[in-house]
Amino acid sequence: MNKTVKSISIAILSIITIALSYWMYQLHLQEDFWGVIPLFTMLSAWGAIVLLREKSWTKSEKRYRWLGLSTLSGVLLFLGFPIMPFTPLLFIAFVPLLIVEKEIATEREEASKWTVFRFSYHTFVLWNILSTYWVGNSAFVAGAFAVLVNSALMGLPLIAFHQVRKRLNEKMALLGFLAFWMTFEKLHQYWELSWTWLTLGNAFAQYPSWVQWYEYTGVFGGSLWILLANVLAFKIWENYQSTQKWDIFSFVRWVSLLLLPILVSLIWYYNYEETGTPKEIVITQSNYDPHYEKFTIPATQQLAKYFELARKELSENTDYLLLPETAFGNIRTNDFLGDNRILRQFKSFMKDYPNLKTVMGVSAHRVYDADEAHPPTIRKLQRKNSIFFYETYNAAIQLESSSDSVQLYKKSILVPGAESFPYHKYMWFFKPLVDHLGGTASGNGKQKERSTFHSDNGVVAPVICYEAIYGEYTTGYIKKGAQAIFIGTNDGWWDDTAGRKQHLAFARLRAIETRRPIARAANTGISAFINQRGDVTQAGPIEEEATLKGAILFNDQITFYTIWGDLIARIAIFVSILLLLNAFVKGRLKSTT
Repeated sequence: MNKTVKSISIAILSIITIALSYWMYQLHLQEDFWGVIPLFTMLSAWGAIVLLREKSWTKSEKRYRWLGLSTLSGVLLFLGFPIMPFTPLLFIAFVPLLIVEKEIATEREEASKWTVFRFSYHTFVLWNILSTYWVGNSAFVAGAFAVLVNSALMGLPLIAFHQVRKRLNEKMALLGFLAFWMTFEKLHQYWELSWTWLTLGNAFAQYPSWVQWYEYTGVFGGSLWILLANVLAFKIWENYQSTQKWDIFSFVRWVSLLLLPILVSLIWYYNYEETGTPKEIVITQSNYDPHYEKFTIPATQQLAKYFELARKELSENTDYLLLPETAFGNIRTNDFLGDNRILRQFKSFMKDYPNLKTVMGVSAHRVYDADEAHPPTIRKLQRKNSIFFYETYNAAIQLESSSDSVQLYKKSILVPGAESFPYHKYMWFFKPLVDHLGGTASGNGKQKERSTFHSDNGVVAPVICYEAIYGEYTTGYIKKGAQAIFIGTNDGWWDDTAGRKQHLAFARLRAIETRRPIARAANTGISAFINQRGDVTQAGPIEEEATLKGAILFNDQITFYTIWGDLIARIAIFVSILLLLNAFVKGRLKSTT
């Protein structure tokens, strides 16, 4: 690239980044929303960084070819992921990146693993920005940090794949590519920086009729399908490069791999019959903007709004009323919950509906005495001469019109940054920044084990927002007897972007994995009913008040996936360990001979 052209391009991209950042700042001062502005801000910033640093990535003359191929992989991954409609592109999305890795390995550059990492990192930064830029609408700096960190973690399986190729052979390396990627996806679920939004198997959330077999495999079956298709496509390309002829048999095998699982699933889908006991559910969508409105409006005013919305569809036959995440706040768990003023008024409202159970999200807290044992998530508040110690929760409760009992569930998987500060003990120096950005250094409290809400109407799983993207985690509710899944969420933080649609789509996969119907209440949308096949049978509007009424079938049947969970991922971890140990031993033997 001509130096002058490059310098001008960097300058233009930098100016665009600064201008868009200033625009976002001005919109924030006006209490207005950003929409897709974070997307173009992140893309322009990353484009400037790539152009500024590309010469240091490699000395090879192929660097622009590799940059083009790694860019292509990032774009294909984006186009294949929800909400984009080109899902089949995922079956070839990794091929350009695999080509880059092979050419780097062939050139035998010094420190080639870091060259592989740099180009794969570029691929994954593009994919993360294009598919999850909307995270920046809740906190831009935190969203950009999530993109950069998640992309770096995605590069680790490529380094492992490259090292196995160098020390063993290509066949073992390609097996490792499958295993290492799924190992990354699985282990990514278990630590405090967990962000599994881009798990490959989530890509089929828009087309549940393609993956009815998730009842057995969960999303890792989809990840394996995508990865295996990419490996076969790469081998077809590799064979063509060496022979200049297309291997028809390999191509037919690749097409069969794509079509047979879909064909089996479609037959399954159209012959599947829902089972269970019908229950009438009413969902209310209040449409309070969470950025500037929701937490400033008096609770009594919000209470009146929920009553108004609920009365539109409630009847004496209604079994459940579902409200969204954090419908009400300031719920003190030290006290008997039934004595809370807002909850008492809600109970009074429910007396007109003797059979009714209400499930709602709440912001709750527990106050601790100074001499009481304090959990790590304790907070301190000083008022005049008094100091209060308390722990906060994102929680859900169930009220019954025929009982004084109030069942409580505390959200167990917290959103990194917004609800928890990962590894705050070791990064305490970031506390002022995290607090300033709207997060919390201490984080919310949580309960260790999932719990369900029981009543004479049935047993439901009170899933709160982010928890809905974890398949095996959700099966824990089913093992405790849940016959249906109730999701309470507040997706308005992300404005009207792809994030809301992706979040709803992922819930469809939970329905297939567990064969449980879902009722989903979202503060600003998208509220919906989902049946056991993963179909959205009814959906509300975005950013409008709404009341939805529907009947879903409470189901007691247990799926294979509910029992065994992410079995494929566990096998992948075992294979990864064997391959890495083998590569390590071979490497040590070579270095001593």
